Amino acid sequence: MRPPLPPFTLETATAKVRKAEDAWNSRDPDTVALAYTEDTVWRNRAEFLKGRDQVREFLRRKWSKELEYRLIKEIWTYADNRIAVRFCYEWRDDSGSWFRAYGNENWEFSPEGLMQKRIASINDVPITEGDRKFHWPQGRRPDDHPSLSELGL
Repeated sequence: MRPPLPPFTLETATAKVRKAEDAWNSRDPDTVALAYTEDTVWRNRAEFLKGRDQVREFLRRKWSKELEYRLIKEIWTYADNRIAVRFCYEWRDDSGSWFRAYGNENWEFSPEGLMQKRIASINDVPITEGDRKFHWPQGRRPDDHPSLSELGL
């Protein structure tokens, strides 16, 4: 079991979104992969993944090139066993160029609270280091840090 469990309420869906954000900000592929069913199905941009092993490998590749990764997720809507979120994350590449990624995800959960489907659409925008908005220390976003809406993103 991976609480909160469906069917979701606004409170439990919001908690699920924050747990996902916290996990991704850990940048630990093994921990993050445990939130998905063994046979999870993903579309991430133009990449299609099936199963935890592919998710784990994808995340290893992702975080080896997306350095100083910091993510904020925000609930968009929810119903029954589904949640839609919008998100932004900032990262730099190994040459020091900064980017902000904007995206939306649709999630579908098993009765045990594991994500069985993730569909993500993401766009990267080059930014300067001075344009960055996510400055907390690597890891979990502090509770008092502004949300996407509060940042105007």
